[in-house]
Amino acid sequence: MSKKIAIVGAGALGGHVGAYLTKTGRDVTLIDAWPEHVETMRKDGLTLAGMTEPECFTVAVEALHVGDVQKVAKERPFDIAFVATKAYDTVWATALIQPYLAPEGVVVSLQNGINEERIASVVGWGKTIGCIAATISVALNAPGRIDRLVKLGGKERTVFRIGEPHGRISPRAEEIGKMLEVVDSVRVTPNLWGERWSKLVVNAMRNPVSAATGRGGNANDHDPHTRRLAIRIASEAIKVGRAHGYALESIYKMDPDQLQAAGEGDAAALEACEAVLLESTKFRKDEQRPSMGQDMLKGRRTEIDFINGLVVEKARELDIPVPANAGIVDAVRRIERGEMAAGPESVADL
Repeated sequence: MSKKIAIVGAGALGGHVGAYLTKTGRDVTLIDAWPEHVETMRKDGLTLAGMTEPECFTVAVEALHVGDVQKVAKERPFDIAFVATKAYDTVWATALIQPYLAPEGVVVSLQNGINEERIASVVGWGKTIGCIAATISVALNAPGRIDRLVKLGGKERTVFRIGEPHGRISPRAEEIGKMLEVVDSVRVTPNLWGERWSKLVVNAMRNPVSAATGRGGNANDHDPHTRRLAIRIASEAIKVGRAHGYALESIYKMDPDQLQAAGEGDAAALEACEAVLLESTKFRKDEQRPSMGQDMLKGRRTEIDFINGLVVEKARELDIPVPANAGIVDAVRRIERGEMAAGPESVADL
């Protein structure tokens, strides 16, 4: 019998993954809190648009409103539940699906930030698995439509990394990895926590700068000030992660040593890292906007407290100064509160 899959949070990333899994014949149920999105998926299916023809398709999907999940009690339980909500919705989303998990069922964090502990607080560590999605850049731009604004990773870069909290390569992690190969490249990793912090560094340097400036990734990379601000943010986050014992992986195609040095004033390292960021503008569309930038544009709550805010929190534990991260957290929070407008001037003093 095929595994029954739930995706809690069928927004940009959850919906993107769910559409591919459904298209290949998996038994998938998409669960979301946006009524219009759910109704559009029910009526017209879920439409994906990417940068190549095979990425552009519409597929009929099984979609449920959050309030309809109780109906699953009369059906076979879920074997795998991907939680793909915003970080701040992790606990309630996990609690929502927990009663409908099979005895051996697992919950997979398909999110930004580090949310495995929140999931485990509901279902236990034995049912918790992590999944990092790197440089996938998807956007829910209208009900029932998800756009991907960067090229497929394929052999050039790994998009999904699946890992167990205990660090061993398990059959269930390998099974989930095999499942996600239909979406893009996958690696099952024994270094979930190092991978998680490495992705956090990427989110920390990309997301809040977009949210604060109101600009997309390419515009910020072409601007020397915001490009170097991103590097300083990343450098601080690397230092904090290493101080907490994380074994960091490559970060946005940059060596962590070099990226940390770039943020600390090494001119050669800075030049090399800036070259990588400028080169990266060639594989994404100019309208690409990191998720926090999308949230700010839509007037939604951002994940700043769970990304750069986490860096600041972990830095405080070890008395490590992180002025760039603290500054960008303050800027994003002020914009969210309406105390100043998003724009390049909001980070001019950082």
